[in-house]
Amino acid sequence: MRMHSPSISELHAFAAAARLGSYSLAARELYVTQGGISRAIARLEEHLGQALFERQGRSNQLTAAGRDYLACVEPALQRIEAASSALRRGHGKPQLRLSVTPTLFSHWLIPRLPAFSAVHPGIALSFAPYRRDDPLTAPEIDAWLRVGSLPWPSHVQADYVIGRDLVPICHPRDLQGPKALRSSADVLVRPLLAHTNYPGNWSRWAAAQGLEDACPAPTADFETVGLLVQAVAAGLGLAVVQRCLVQDDLDAGRVALALDAPVNIERGYFLCRPVVRAPSRSFEQFRDWLLAQAAPLAVPMDA
Repeated sequence: MRMHSPSISELHAFAAAARLGSYSLAARELYVTQGGISRAIARLEEHLGQALFERQGRSNQLTAAGRDYLACVEPALQRIEAASSALRRGHGKPQLRLSVTPTLFSHWLIPRLPAFSAVHPGIALSFAPYRRDDPLTAPEIDAWLRVGSLPWPSHVQADYVIGRDLVPICHPRDLQGPKALRSSADVLVRPLLAHTNYPGNWSRWAAAQGLEDACPAPTADFETVGLLVQAVAAGLGLAVVQRCLVQDDLDAGRVALALDAPVNIERGYFLCRPVVRAPSRSFEQFRDWLLAQAAPLAVPMDA
């Protein structure tokens, strides 16, 4: 029987260029030259007798035929890649390969993973390195836990998990004695500490208390939540952070809530997967468990 399908390498070149809108970006993703991508797509177009792309400035846009073809072949490519990766990775029990934002991983997820293993001993968890610029399409990864806000790109199915509420934290002794914190105004006259990547969190919190004009600039900033919490526990000042990242520290008494005055923000942590790839049973079990773990602290997206 004569085969009408093109080569897998040509299909991967086409799908990557279509998704990224650029031959050069596709070449970088697939670790080939830009000329290699161009030649593969030219061979594919010749094989099909159809133009799949049209040049628009410095980008390549799909033609109508290209869009229809991508809708048909991309899910199949994802399934082939995922099946091949799973077969290479594992023997025996199902494996779930995850990539997790380090902050959520260390401060919230890791302490809860023994509970998952106890409930689902038949699922082996594996963790891929975190990449800040990850397009969330790698076939060897089943799901990603990432910080972000709605809407997500159309190729991503994202479930909100946790992390939308900011709370002010202090040293426990700041709640004692004649100078104890009792109001939002009391908080803002103490030294304020900030996260380097989110210097505006204090302004957001102060504005929600009606005190935006009274909010001073932070006296120091720290690159990680771990360092920020250590600074608060050492008595250097107060910080405002996502509650889920400090709940264990609050429970242990290392820090305390300066006030029970949370502020909801747009960003949070989401469980993401590619829409073109059908979720595995292992993923669905992990998702259900994860959302149940987060439920006591999760602020709904419509709040």
